[in-house]
Amino acid sequence: MSIDSIVTHVVAALAVVITVSSVLGAAARRLRQPPVIGQLFAGIALGPSLLGLAPGGAYETLFPDQIKPILTSVAQVALVLFLFAVGYELDLGQLRNRSAVTAVSLSGFAIPMLIGAGVVLLYPGGFRSANGGHPVDATFILYMAVALSITAVPVLASIIRDQGLAGTRPATIAMAAAGVIDALSWPVLAVALLGGEDGSLGSWTLKVALLAAYVLVMFVVVRPVLKWWMSRPGALMTNHVPVAAALALASAWATSALGLHVIFGALVAGIIMPRQADGAPDSQVLRPLQETGGLLLPVFFTISGMSVQLRGLHASDLLLLLVICAAAVVGKVSAGALSARGAARLPWRDSMLIGVLLNTRGLTELIVLNVGLQAGVIGPRLYALLVVMALITTAAAGPLIGPLHRPSKHAGTDADTGPATDAGTNAGTDAGRTPDSGQPPAVDAEPTPQP
Repeated sequence: MSIDSIVTHVVAALAVVITVSSVLGAAARRLRQPPVIGQLFAGIALGPSLLGLAPGGAYETLFPDQIKPILTSVAQVALVLFLFAVGYELDLGQLRNRSAVTAVSLSGFAIPMLIGAGVVLLYPGGFRSANGGHPVDATFILYMAVALSITAVPVLASIIRDQGLAGTRPATIAMAAAGVIDALSWPVLAVALLGGEDGSLGSWTLKVALLAAYVLVMFVVVRPVLKWWMSRPGALMTNHVPVAAALALASAWATSALGLHVIFGALVAGIIMPRQADGAPDSQVLRPLQETGGLLLPVFFTISGMSVQLRGLHASDLLLLLVICAAAVVGKVSAGALSARGAARLPWRDSMLIGVLLNTRGLTELIVLNVGLQAGVIGPRLYALLVVMALITTAAAGPLIGPLHRPSKHAGTDADTGPATDAGTNAGTDAGRTPDSGQPPAVDAEPTPQP
């Protein structure tokens, strides 16, 4: 295939991907579901599981093998920009003097991880079979623990807005806790993947040391230089968006060179990016990167969908899917409900609502699953099962919220988290336009107190 032909195919594929993803995302919102549900289904529909069944070789015509590396590169750039925004908005200061958020965050992270690891240890044969016979080792167990502990902050922000929960105490606590949970999950995921294919202790120790040195350099050297460069009078580059984009891409390249995924470098870059004097992210930097990443994220959904091969699943995989879904739901709902009841003294109905909100996954879960697939930790069959789990748990949030949500005259304040207008703490891409929602969030749900 000539260069001109490849460019033509890429342009056509991008047009189809963005159009189908937008249409199905809007359809999902009409059904009171997060747009990410429709966007992910669009990726699966454009993959071999559905489009591949069409006569005339429609799938091969639209996505020939020659353009898949290009689409994958576009998807990775979208992820880098998205995760940079996540890191830029991250605020671990939420944990200070907020006992309810602290309790829900720590239990919502630790309990699902323990349940995830426990399920693998109790049912190793099922996981080994679905994972192509790969050994159930420490890397796999830790990875599965992280995969079941993730909460998707952008999806959660969209659900809170669409379900009319903005400003309520459960939404306030759930949003703050979700940001902290994801902040804790990324370093654990990095440690789980550091061994790579060579899982020897020496290799793992060396990579941990290199990663620690890299993070130290970013905080001690790069961050002060950036602050000086961006604040000096008469600076040549008054537009900081190119600086932020270059920083995100360069940092992503660095962690990729260390044997980690590009998303880790993007997160670190976002965390060290200088903020405004009040500690909030600069919206003039954040919004363009969010919008660019949001426009390209449908390509990531398509690449994710291409890896979901439902025809390759076995009948025995249904039991494993039920086990995974049960572990995911029980871990999140029980952790959120019990900690909210114990620490915040909330009624059981509101405590259960927090647990249900924390059980939403979506885009963030897909990122974790793609990282595991590319690293060889999980195979295509287990990947497909985990994607289905992410869809089920996210889609179930709306129907479960209805019976639990009861407006209260006390919903406006929270002794532990401050006014309920802090419900959208900017731990994810909640400020500005979220890639999962495609719409600006409600102001009262997501202000910008502020990594």
